[in-house]
Amino acid sequence: MTDDVMTIRQMCDAYHVTPRTLRFYESKELLSPVRQGQRRLFTRRDRARLKLILRGKRFGFSLEDLRKLLDLYDRGDQQHGQIAAAYEVARERLADMERQRADLDAAIADLREQMTWGERMLASLKDNHDAAG
Repeated sequence: MTDDVMTIRQMCDAYHVTPRTLRFYESKELLSPVRQGQRRLFTRRDRARLKLILRGKRFGFSLEDLRKLLDLYDRGDQQHGQIAAAYEVARERLADMERQRADLDAAIADLREQMTWGERMLASLKDNHDAAG
């Protein structure tokens, strides 16, 4: 095996993904390994694309966003289009994440308040029980 291609097992080990994940990305035409009979051989291009996919998924980018960014990468305009598009997708995703964080912070504060109320109620009920007993 040359350094230029990796088997599905090597890809799984190197990128901590499952064969099913790689086949899924292939079925969505995000990766296009070379076929040798039943074997899939992933090129440097596939590895670069997988790195971008995994990073994008970590940030919550949709598969469609990832497809657009990967397609722009293939245009070869010194990556200007890809970087500009990635920046816009990232800006939108960051705004979504910040909204989600604000919602989560509010829910956490509300839950803490409810738990504090519950603690006071439990203490009050215990005191009443102890006084009656």
